[in-house]
Amino acid sequence: MARILSIDYGSKRVGLAVTDPLQIIATALDTVPSHRAIEYLKKYLQGETVELFIVGEPKRLNNTPAQSAPLVNQFVKLLAKNFPETPIKLHDERFTSKMAFQSMIDSGMKKSERRNKENIDKISAVIILQSYLESIKK
Repeated sequence: MARILSIDYGSKRVGLAVTDPLQIIATALDTVPSHRAIEYLKKYLQGETVELFIVGEPKRLNNTPAQSAPLVNQFVKLLAKNFPETPIKLHDERFTSKMAFQSMIDSGMKKSERRNKENIDKISAVIILQSYLESIKK
C-alpha cells in the first residue's frame, strides 16, 4: 500500500504529514516554505509512493470558504499540474491550528517550542490527515 500525504497550506509555510504504508497512523513529516512546497514534494515522491494528497480546506464556521480559500485553490491547481497521476482531496481544516496548539500544551511541549509556528503547521497537517483517515473508516 502507498502512503497518503496531508498538506496544511499557508501563505508562508506548508505543514506536511504522512501515513505509514498501511495507512493506519498519521505522522508529522516537515514544514517547508510555501514557495518550496512543490520542489520538496517532488524530492519526497522520488523515494516514497504516495497514492493521495489531502489538502486542508479552509472554511468558516458557517461552512463557507474562508478568506484563504483562493490561495489554497491556487496551490491545489499547481499540485495537480505537477503531480497529475496523484489524486487530490480537500478536507475540512477548521480548528486544526487551535487543536494543534492544545495538543502541544497537553504533550508538555515547552512554551518556546509552542511559539514556533512550524510546529503548529506540522501538527495541523497531522490532525487533518487523522481526521481524513477517521472519516473514511466510518
